[in-house]
Amino acid sequence: MNALIKSATIVDSKSDFHNETVDILIEKGRITKISQQISNTNNYKEVRKDNLHISQGWFDSSVSFGEPGYEERETISNGLKTAAKSGFTAVALNANANPVIDSYADIALVKVKSNDNAVKLYPIGALTKCSSGVDLAELFDMTNAGAVAFYDYQNPISNPNLMKIALQYASNFNGLVCSFPQENRISGSGVVNEHINSTKLGLKGNPALSEELQVARDLFLLEYTEGKLHIPTISTAKSVELIRAAKAKKLNITCSVAVHNLVFTDNVLSEFDTNYKVLPPLRTQTDCEALIEGLKDGTIDMVTTDHNPIDIEHKKIEFDFAKYGTIGLESAFGALQTIFTTKKAISILTQGKSRFGVTETSIKEGELADLTLFNPDTVYNFSLADISSKSKNSAFFGTALKGETYGIIANNKMILK
Repeated sequence: MNALIKSATIVDSKSDFHNETVDILIEKGRITKISQQISNTNNYKEVRKDNLHISQGWFDSSVSFGEPGYEERETISNGLKTAAKSGFTAVALNANANPVIDSYADIALVKVKSNDNAVKLYPIGALTKCSSGVDLAELFDMTNAGAVAFYDYQNPISNPNLMKIALQYASNFNGLVCSFPQENRISGSGVVNEHINSTKLGLKGNPALSEELQVARDLFLLEYTEGKLHIPTISTAKSVELIRAAKAKKLNITCSVAVHNLVFTDNVLSEFDTNYKVLPPLRTQTDCEALIEGLKDGTIDMVTTDHNPIDIEHKKIEFDFAKYGTIGLESAFGALQTIFTTKKAISILTQGKSRFGVTETSIKEGELADLTLFNPDTVYNFSLADISSKSKNSAFFGTALKGETYGIIANNKMILK
């Protein structure tokens, strides 16, 4: 793939051209020249966009595409196209398919299905067989097939001894264990945050305590085993405190937060809109502020969209019975820019790569092109027209966002809107 990008402002603190507006020549998928003015002597495709900015390719550590088994929700092919249009050049795919991705063959299958795409897919294998929380899955075999981590998506491991063994076993091959932060015996049948609004709405509450107990337990187990742990999608102020203290002890711990848990509180639930039914649930303003501060001081390592397409039959029903989840790829950049500066938003979107085995790049001559193209200043209300996903269950409908993605150049391919 050959292209000449004209008048692009580079947002990459690792690049010598950071904050400069330049032309970028790409030949056979590699950056061969960066200069103030480059002539198109070879008649390559020129890329010109309004207020064009370019950064390193973005990474999402938690996406679900449904396939195999839930193709009515999303397919790997369309999911990767959606990721590309949303600015992501790499995504880590959760194991919540049907059947659950818990073997060498399953990992190999999703990798084959993702071949020849601009977006690189990094599969996450289930931590336990069928994500049932009973017996460990084939962790080492899945590593050999290309799995980058192990996670029973949104299924907490209730047995502490099983989590202990998982951390010990995976440490033999530097495996990354992920643990969903919820104690089911505390959360019970709660569907929203246990607080004033759950009482007002007559909905069963899932207390912050259910998350914090699980986080505390897992951190104790991590300290004991000296393993490698990632806690996805924390949502409470106390969880941030616990992980901050663990990092002060130099434990091998990372964590993420879902972008919707940064933007929304449980105040949005007044209309019983099931697009806001997510797990962990939307919490309070105090929690949002603590999560944002955790990102600023490095306690929280990455933001994920936690992109989870759900078909209309499982969303447009009574709140108690609707499935958890919102799509988030298409709205991630615009949502982050309502909270952070462009520089910080880009930093967040490029964090976490090394933890999941994703190659980190920079915008400089000689590097393979792994680029996201965007306009940071576009302001708009998110609508159905902005969605490329097969399912349309977005928590961001009608939300004012800032920033438009144009697409990506990666893996020797170019995908632009």
